[in-house]
Formats: sequence, structure tokens, C-alpha cells
Amino acid sequence: MNEEHTTAGDGQKPPVSKSGGILPGLIKGMATTFRTLTRPTHTAEYPDNQPHLPPRTRGVIALLEENCTSCMLCARECPDWCIYIDSHKETLPATTEGGRERQRNVLDRFAIDFSLCMYCGICVEVCPFDALHWSPEFEYAEVDMLDLLHEKPRLREWMATVPPPPALDPASADPAELTAANKPPRKAPEARK
Repeated sequence: MNEEHTTAGDGQKPPVSKSGGILPGLIKGMATTFRTLTRPTHTAEYPDNQPHLPPRTRGVIALLEENCTSCMLCARECPDWCIYIDSHKETLPATTEGGRERQRNVLDRFAIDFSLCMYCGICVEVCPFDALHWSPEFEYAEVDMLDLLHEKPRLREWMATVPPPPALDPASADPAELTAANKPPRKAPEARK
């Protein structure tokens, strides 16, 4: 009987281990297993030991409601369309005599559906008024998927967990706003002579 085994139709021999079969590979695998068993583990027991997270971790999005102008920029730029904003216009009386009335948007509803959110951060980046911030909180799992729709009050609660912005580099130049504010006042044209 011929001991040459061929694969289906190609006429080539299957690869044979050069170490002499399956037994040496099994022994090497068991040696690795026993070596690993004697070492201490690095597993952190999660509920008992909280993980150490980097300072700017993307956990949940928080809303600073007083900064939101209902411009809808975050909802338009969201690739998942998971931000829902409702607002209405309110007329403000003129502040000076002879002035005209002004209108402003009043935020009625701001909600983020975290069951759809992919945590890309585009909404935080495009907000021109710094109304959205990343919070490092990540423990907001729910039993019901419908509870992952966070409305305005819940998003406002996350604001307390937002870390302060990192300090400016002491070697960097002053911001343009500070430079302009610290400039000496300009002299009148007649005083220059």
C-alpha cells in the first residue's frame, strides 16, 4: 500500500512537521501552559477595582445646556443621526428705546441615543459654543435598550464628571485674546506730535 497521501486533486503531499509528529508540539504547548500557571495574573477584577483611565477618555457625552444655542450643527454632522434637538423661537423685547425686538432659540429637547452613537466625537468637535463635552464616565449600561436615550436632564448630570481642560504649556505664546486685552491704549492723533 502506498503511504503517499495527496490532497484532493492537486497531487501535492500535505506538509509534514519536521520535528517528528504531533507529540513534540503537544509537549511544547503543555510546557507553556505550566509556565504561565506559575506566574501572577494581571487581571483587574472590574467591579471591585476600578480601571485607571486616561484623563481624556471618551466615555459619555455631557451637555452644558446654557451654552447650547440650538444651532443644530451637532445633529447635522452626526453620521449616525443619533442626536435629537427640538427648539422654539422666543421674542425678546428691545433693550433700548427705539431698538428692535430680537429673537432667540430656546432649547426644548436635546437627546442623544447612545444605542446608536459610535462615539466618533464629531458633535463635540463641531460645537461652536462648547456645549458638548466628553465625560470619562462609562458605567451607564441599561437593561432596556430604550433607556440608552439620554434626555437633557441626564446629559446635564454628566457635566459634573467632565474633567477640567489641560493646563496651557507655560512656554507657549499667550492667546490672541489676552495679547489684545493687555495692549496699551492707543493715543489720540493730536497727542502723537
